[in-house]
Amino acid sequence: MAKQDNKIAIAKALSDGKFHSGEQLGKELGISRAAIAKHVKSLTLLGIDIFSVTGKGYRLAEPFNLIDQQRLMELCGNNLNIEVHGIIDSTNQRLMDLIRSKQDIDDGLTVISECQTEGRGRRGRSWISPFGSHIYLSRYFKSHEGLSEVAALSLVIGLAISNAIERYTGVVAELKWPNDVMVNNKKLAGVLVEAEGQSDGFCHLVIGIGINVNMPEESAELITQPWTDLQMVSKKTIDRNEFIAVLLAELDKVIDAFRVDKLTKLYKLWNNRNAFEGDVVNITTGDRVKSGRCIGIDETGALLIEEDNVISRIFGGEVSLRRA
Repeated sequence: MAKQDNKIAIAKALSDGKFHSGEQLGKELGISRAAIAKHVKSLTLLGIDIFSVTGKGYRLAEPFNLIDQQRLMELCGNNLNIEVHGIIDSTNQRLMDLIRSKQDIDDGLTVISECQTEGRGRRGRSWISPFGSHIYLSRYFKSHEGLSEVAALSLVIGLAISNAIERYTGVVAELKWPNDVMVNNKKLAGVLVEAEGQSDGFCHLVIGIGINVNMPEESAELITQPWTDLQMVSKKTIDRNEFIAVLLAELDKVIDAFRVDKLTKLYKLWNNRNAFEGDVVNITTGDRVKSGRCIGIDETGALLIEEDNVISRIFGGEVSLRRA
């Protein structure tokens, strides 16, 4: 069994929240207690809080439910093309590698992982990706409209995430242009859409989604902006398999609508969840800062800002949006 497989097997054994001795784990995996101790240490480096008690063994600080591919398929009516990984560099990178290897990829192929070692967010930032705690998901999307669809698609994916959160937890999540999902002015989820192809023709799009579900304390210390997670805002235990099934259904809905009408109808739904509606905001692009009242988005996905009775349209890219 590969080292990574041993790590996953130990994580699965510990996921029930009970104590497991290093000796027993070693017997089950056919490796030494010393090897078990090394794997446990490496799992803590992946963001899992594990207690070690002499005479009892190892136990998770809090039990978690692992993503089960078979159960997920059943929840989705077996109508799903999906890969589930234990540890991966990045779910987006997995799809980009498939694209660049010239493989024939089915539209809608979805890659999910328990952990990302090189998770990334917008503008080159890293995305904190502790094992078994959150949702790291990427979906492949075939476009015949070129790179122009990237910004608009990011907006509708945010809408799908907020719809899934409300459907599963009852909590209303708001949207921050261009790609953040917020609850109580704290970031709960983010979207990163990456592209490969022609600017005005066929294009491969990779939709990356990161959703905070149950943030471990040690991982929380690494985050430099206000954050929240699903369990905190809903005050309920989240079954990630069930939530992912709801999320994929909501993604299908908005993507189908987007293919037909682009943002013609969806932009109004996005504006209904605009986190900064009516607020004075600062738009930072490089060294330039523009201020104005946030109105919402238009049918193209541009952000509308009003200053001195003049409305400006702001497009995506290396742009930062903050309340003034």
